[in-house]
Amino acid sequence: MKTRRPPKTDSIKELARFWDRHDLTDFEAELEEVTEPVFMRRTVIPLKLKSAEAKAVRRIAKTKGVPDAELIRDWVREKIRAT
Repeated sequence: MKTRRPPKTDSIKELARFWDRHDLTDFEAELEEVTEPVFMRRTVIPLKLKSAEAKAVRRIAKTKGVPDAELIRDWVREKIRAT
């Protein structure tokens, strides 16, 4: 039986379906050692905003074409660099 290549996707469901039907040892020749971290740990910090503040953030993010969380993250990084 010819083994397919693993799917190139970020879909956990699709990857799980594939690995439920395949064995890692079928791909030993293609495996390579990873020396750098693949996943970065992140910390979630809850942020409470007034409704008007949240609307303003969303409006600004929309005009910049970025998600609101990315805009807030950029603002925090700017403030950290400034200190």
